[in-house]
Amino acid sequence: METSQQTKQLFDYEYWNAQLPVISSEYQNASPYPHIVLEDFVNPTVLNECRREFDKLNEEDGWINYVHYNERKAGLNKLDLLPASIKRTINELNSPAFLEFLSKLTGIDNLKKDDMLEGGGIHQSKRGGYLNIHADFTVHPHHRNWQRRVNVLVYLNKDWQEDWGGNLELWDKEMKACERKVLPVFNRCVIFNTDADSYHGHPEPTTCPEDENRRSIALYYYTEEANPFRRATYYQARPGEENKRFMVKLDNFMVATYTKIKGMLGSNDKYVSKFLRFLSRKK
Repeated sequence: METSQQTKQLFDYEYWNAQLPVISSEYQNASPYPHIVLEDFVNPTVLNECRREFDKLNEEDGWINYVHYNERKAGLNKLDLLPASIKRTINELNSPAFLEFLSKLTGIDNLKKDDMLEGGGIHQSKRGGYLNIHADFTVHPHHRNWQRRVNVLVYLNKDWQEDWGGNLELWDKEMKACERKVLPVFNRCVIFNTDADSYHGHPEPTTCPEDENRRSIALYYYTEEANPFRRATYYQARPGEENKRFMVKLDNFMVATYTKIKGMLGSNDKYVSKFLRFLSRKK
């Protein structure tokens, strides 16, 4: 028999569909590129359970440690290794009803979910974690005609303090200025287009206490295209970071090399840390 929590609606379609005339216009006309920040996005009771499940996860089982010059974080994208509430949330945000909502919000038809959760799933950054400004990889490495189009990030960080950092930064297409900063607080959702020049990241290392983590659920959506534009994740130094430009460029080469190998061999991201650390030793 299902409990009341299991049957309680996770995403309030009636409420959010009623908001579409306003929020779809806001999204599609946003600067520096189409995006929106939405509060109280999913059922907070379920998201609280996701937080509790996160605390109990064994950091050794299935986690991918993305540790190289341009980022320091961990991710888990194996659906069968995820606890019940986290899995339920991901499945809902990959459901046909949510894809329909997302298409109406973004104006992008025929969005496809990614059951492999390539690069997504759940993310965690400990104290000192960061992700330099970048534009995301543009084609799914295991579906050569899938163009990446939209990111959905749902934050799980209760009582996150502003002075801990970890802001998501959205930069203009010329990488001259940050146009928006988003604090990763509990049940805040950021949705944005992932075009070749949708530059974003959280480049300032977090200063949270050792027992706190910057956590999120990250889901990516695609459309099927005959000739998609193909490029690996592309990092950029910010203005004033001239001393970092060489290392950022070198790391871009390493990430692009790994991405090409992964696509050719069908390898899994569990090898990404070892690969990048190996190449880093060759600098």
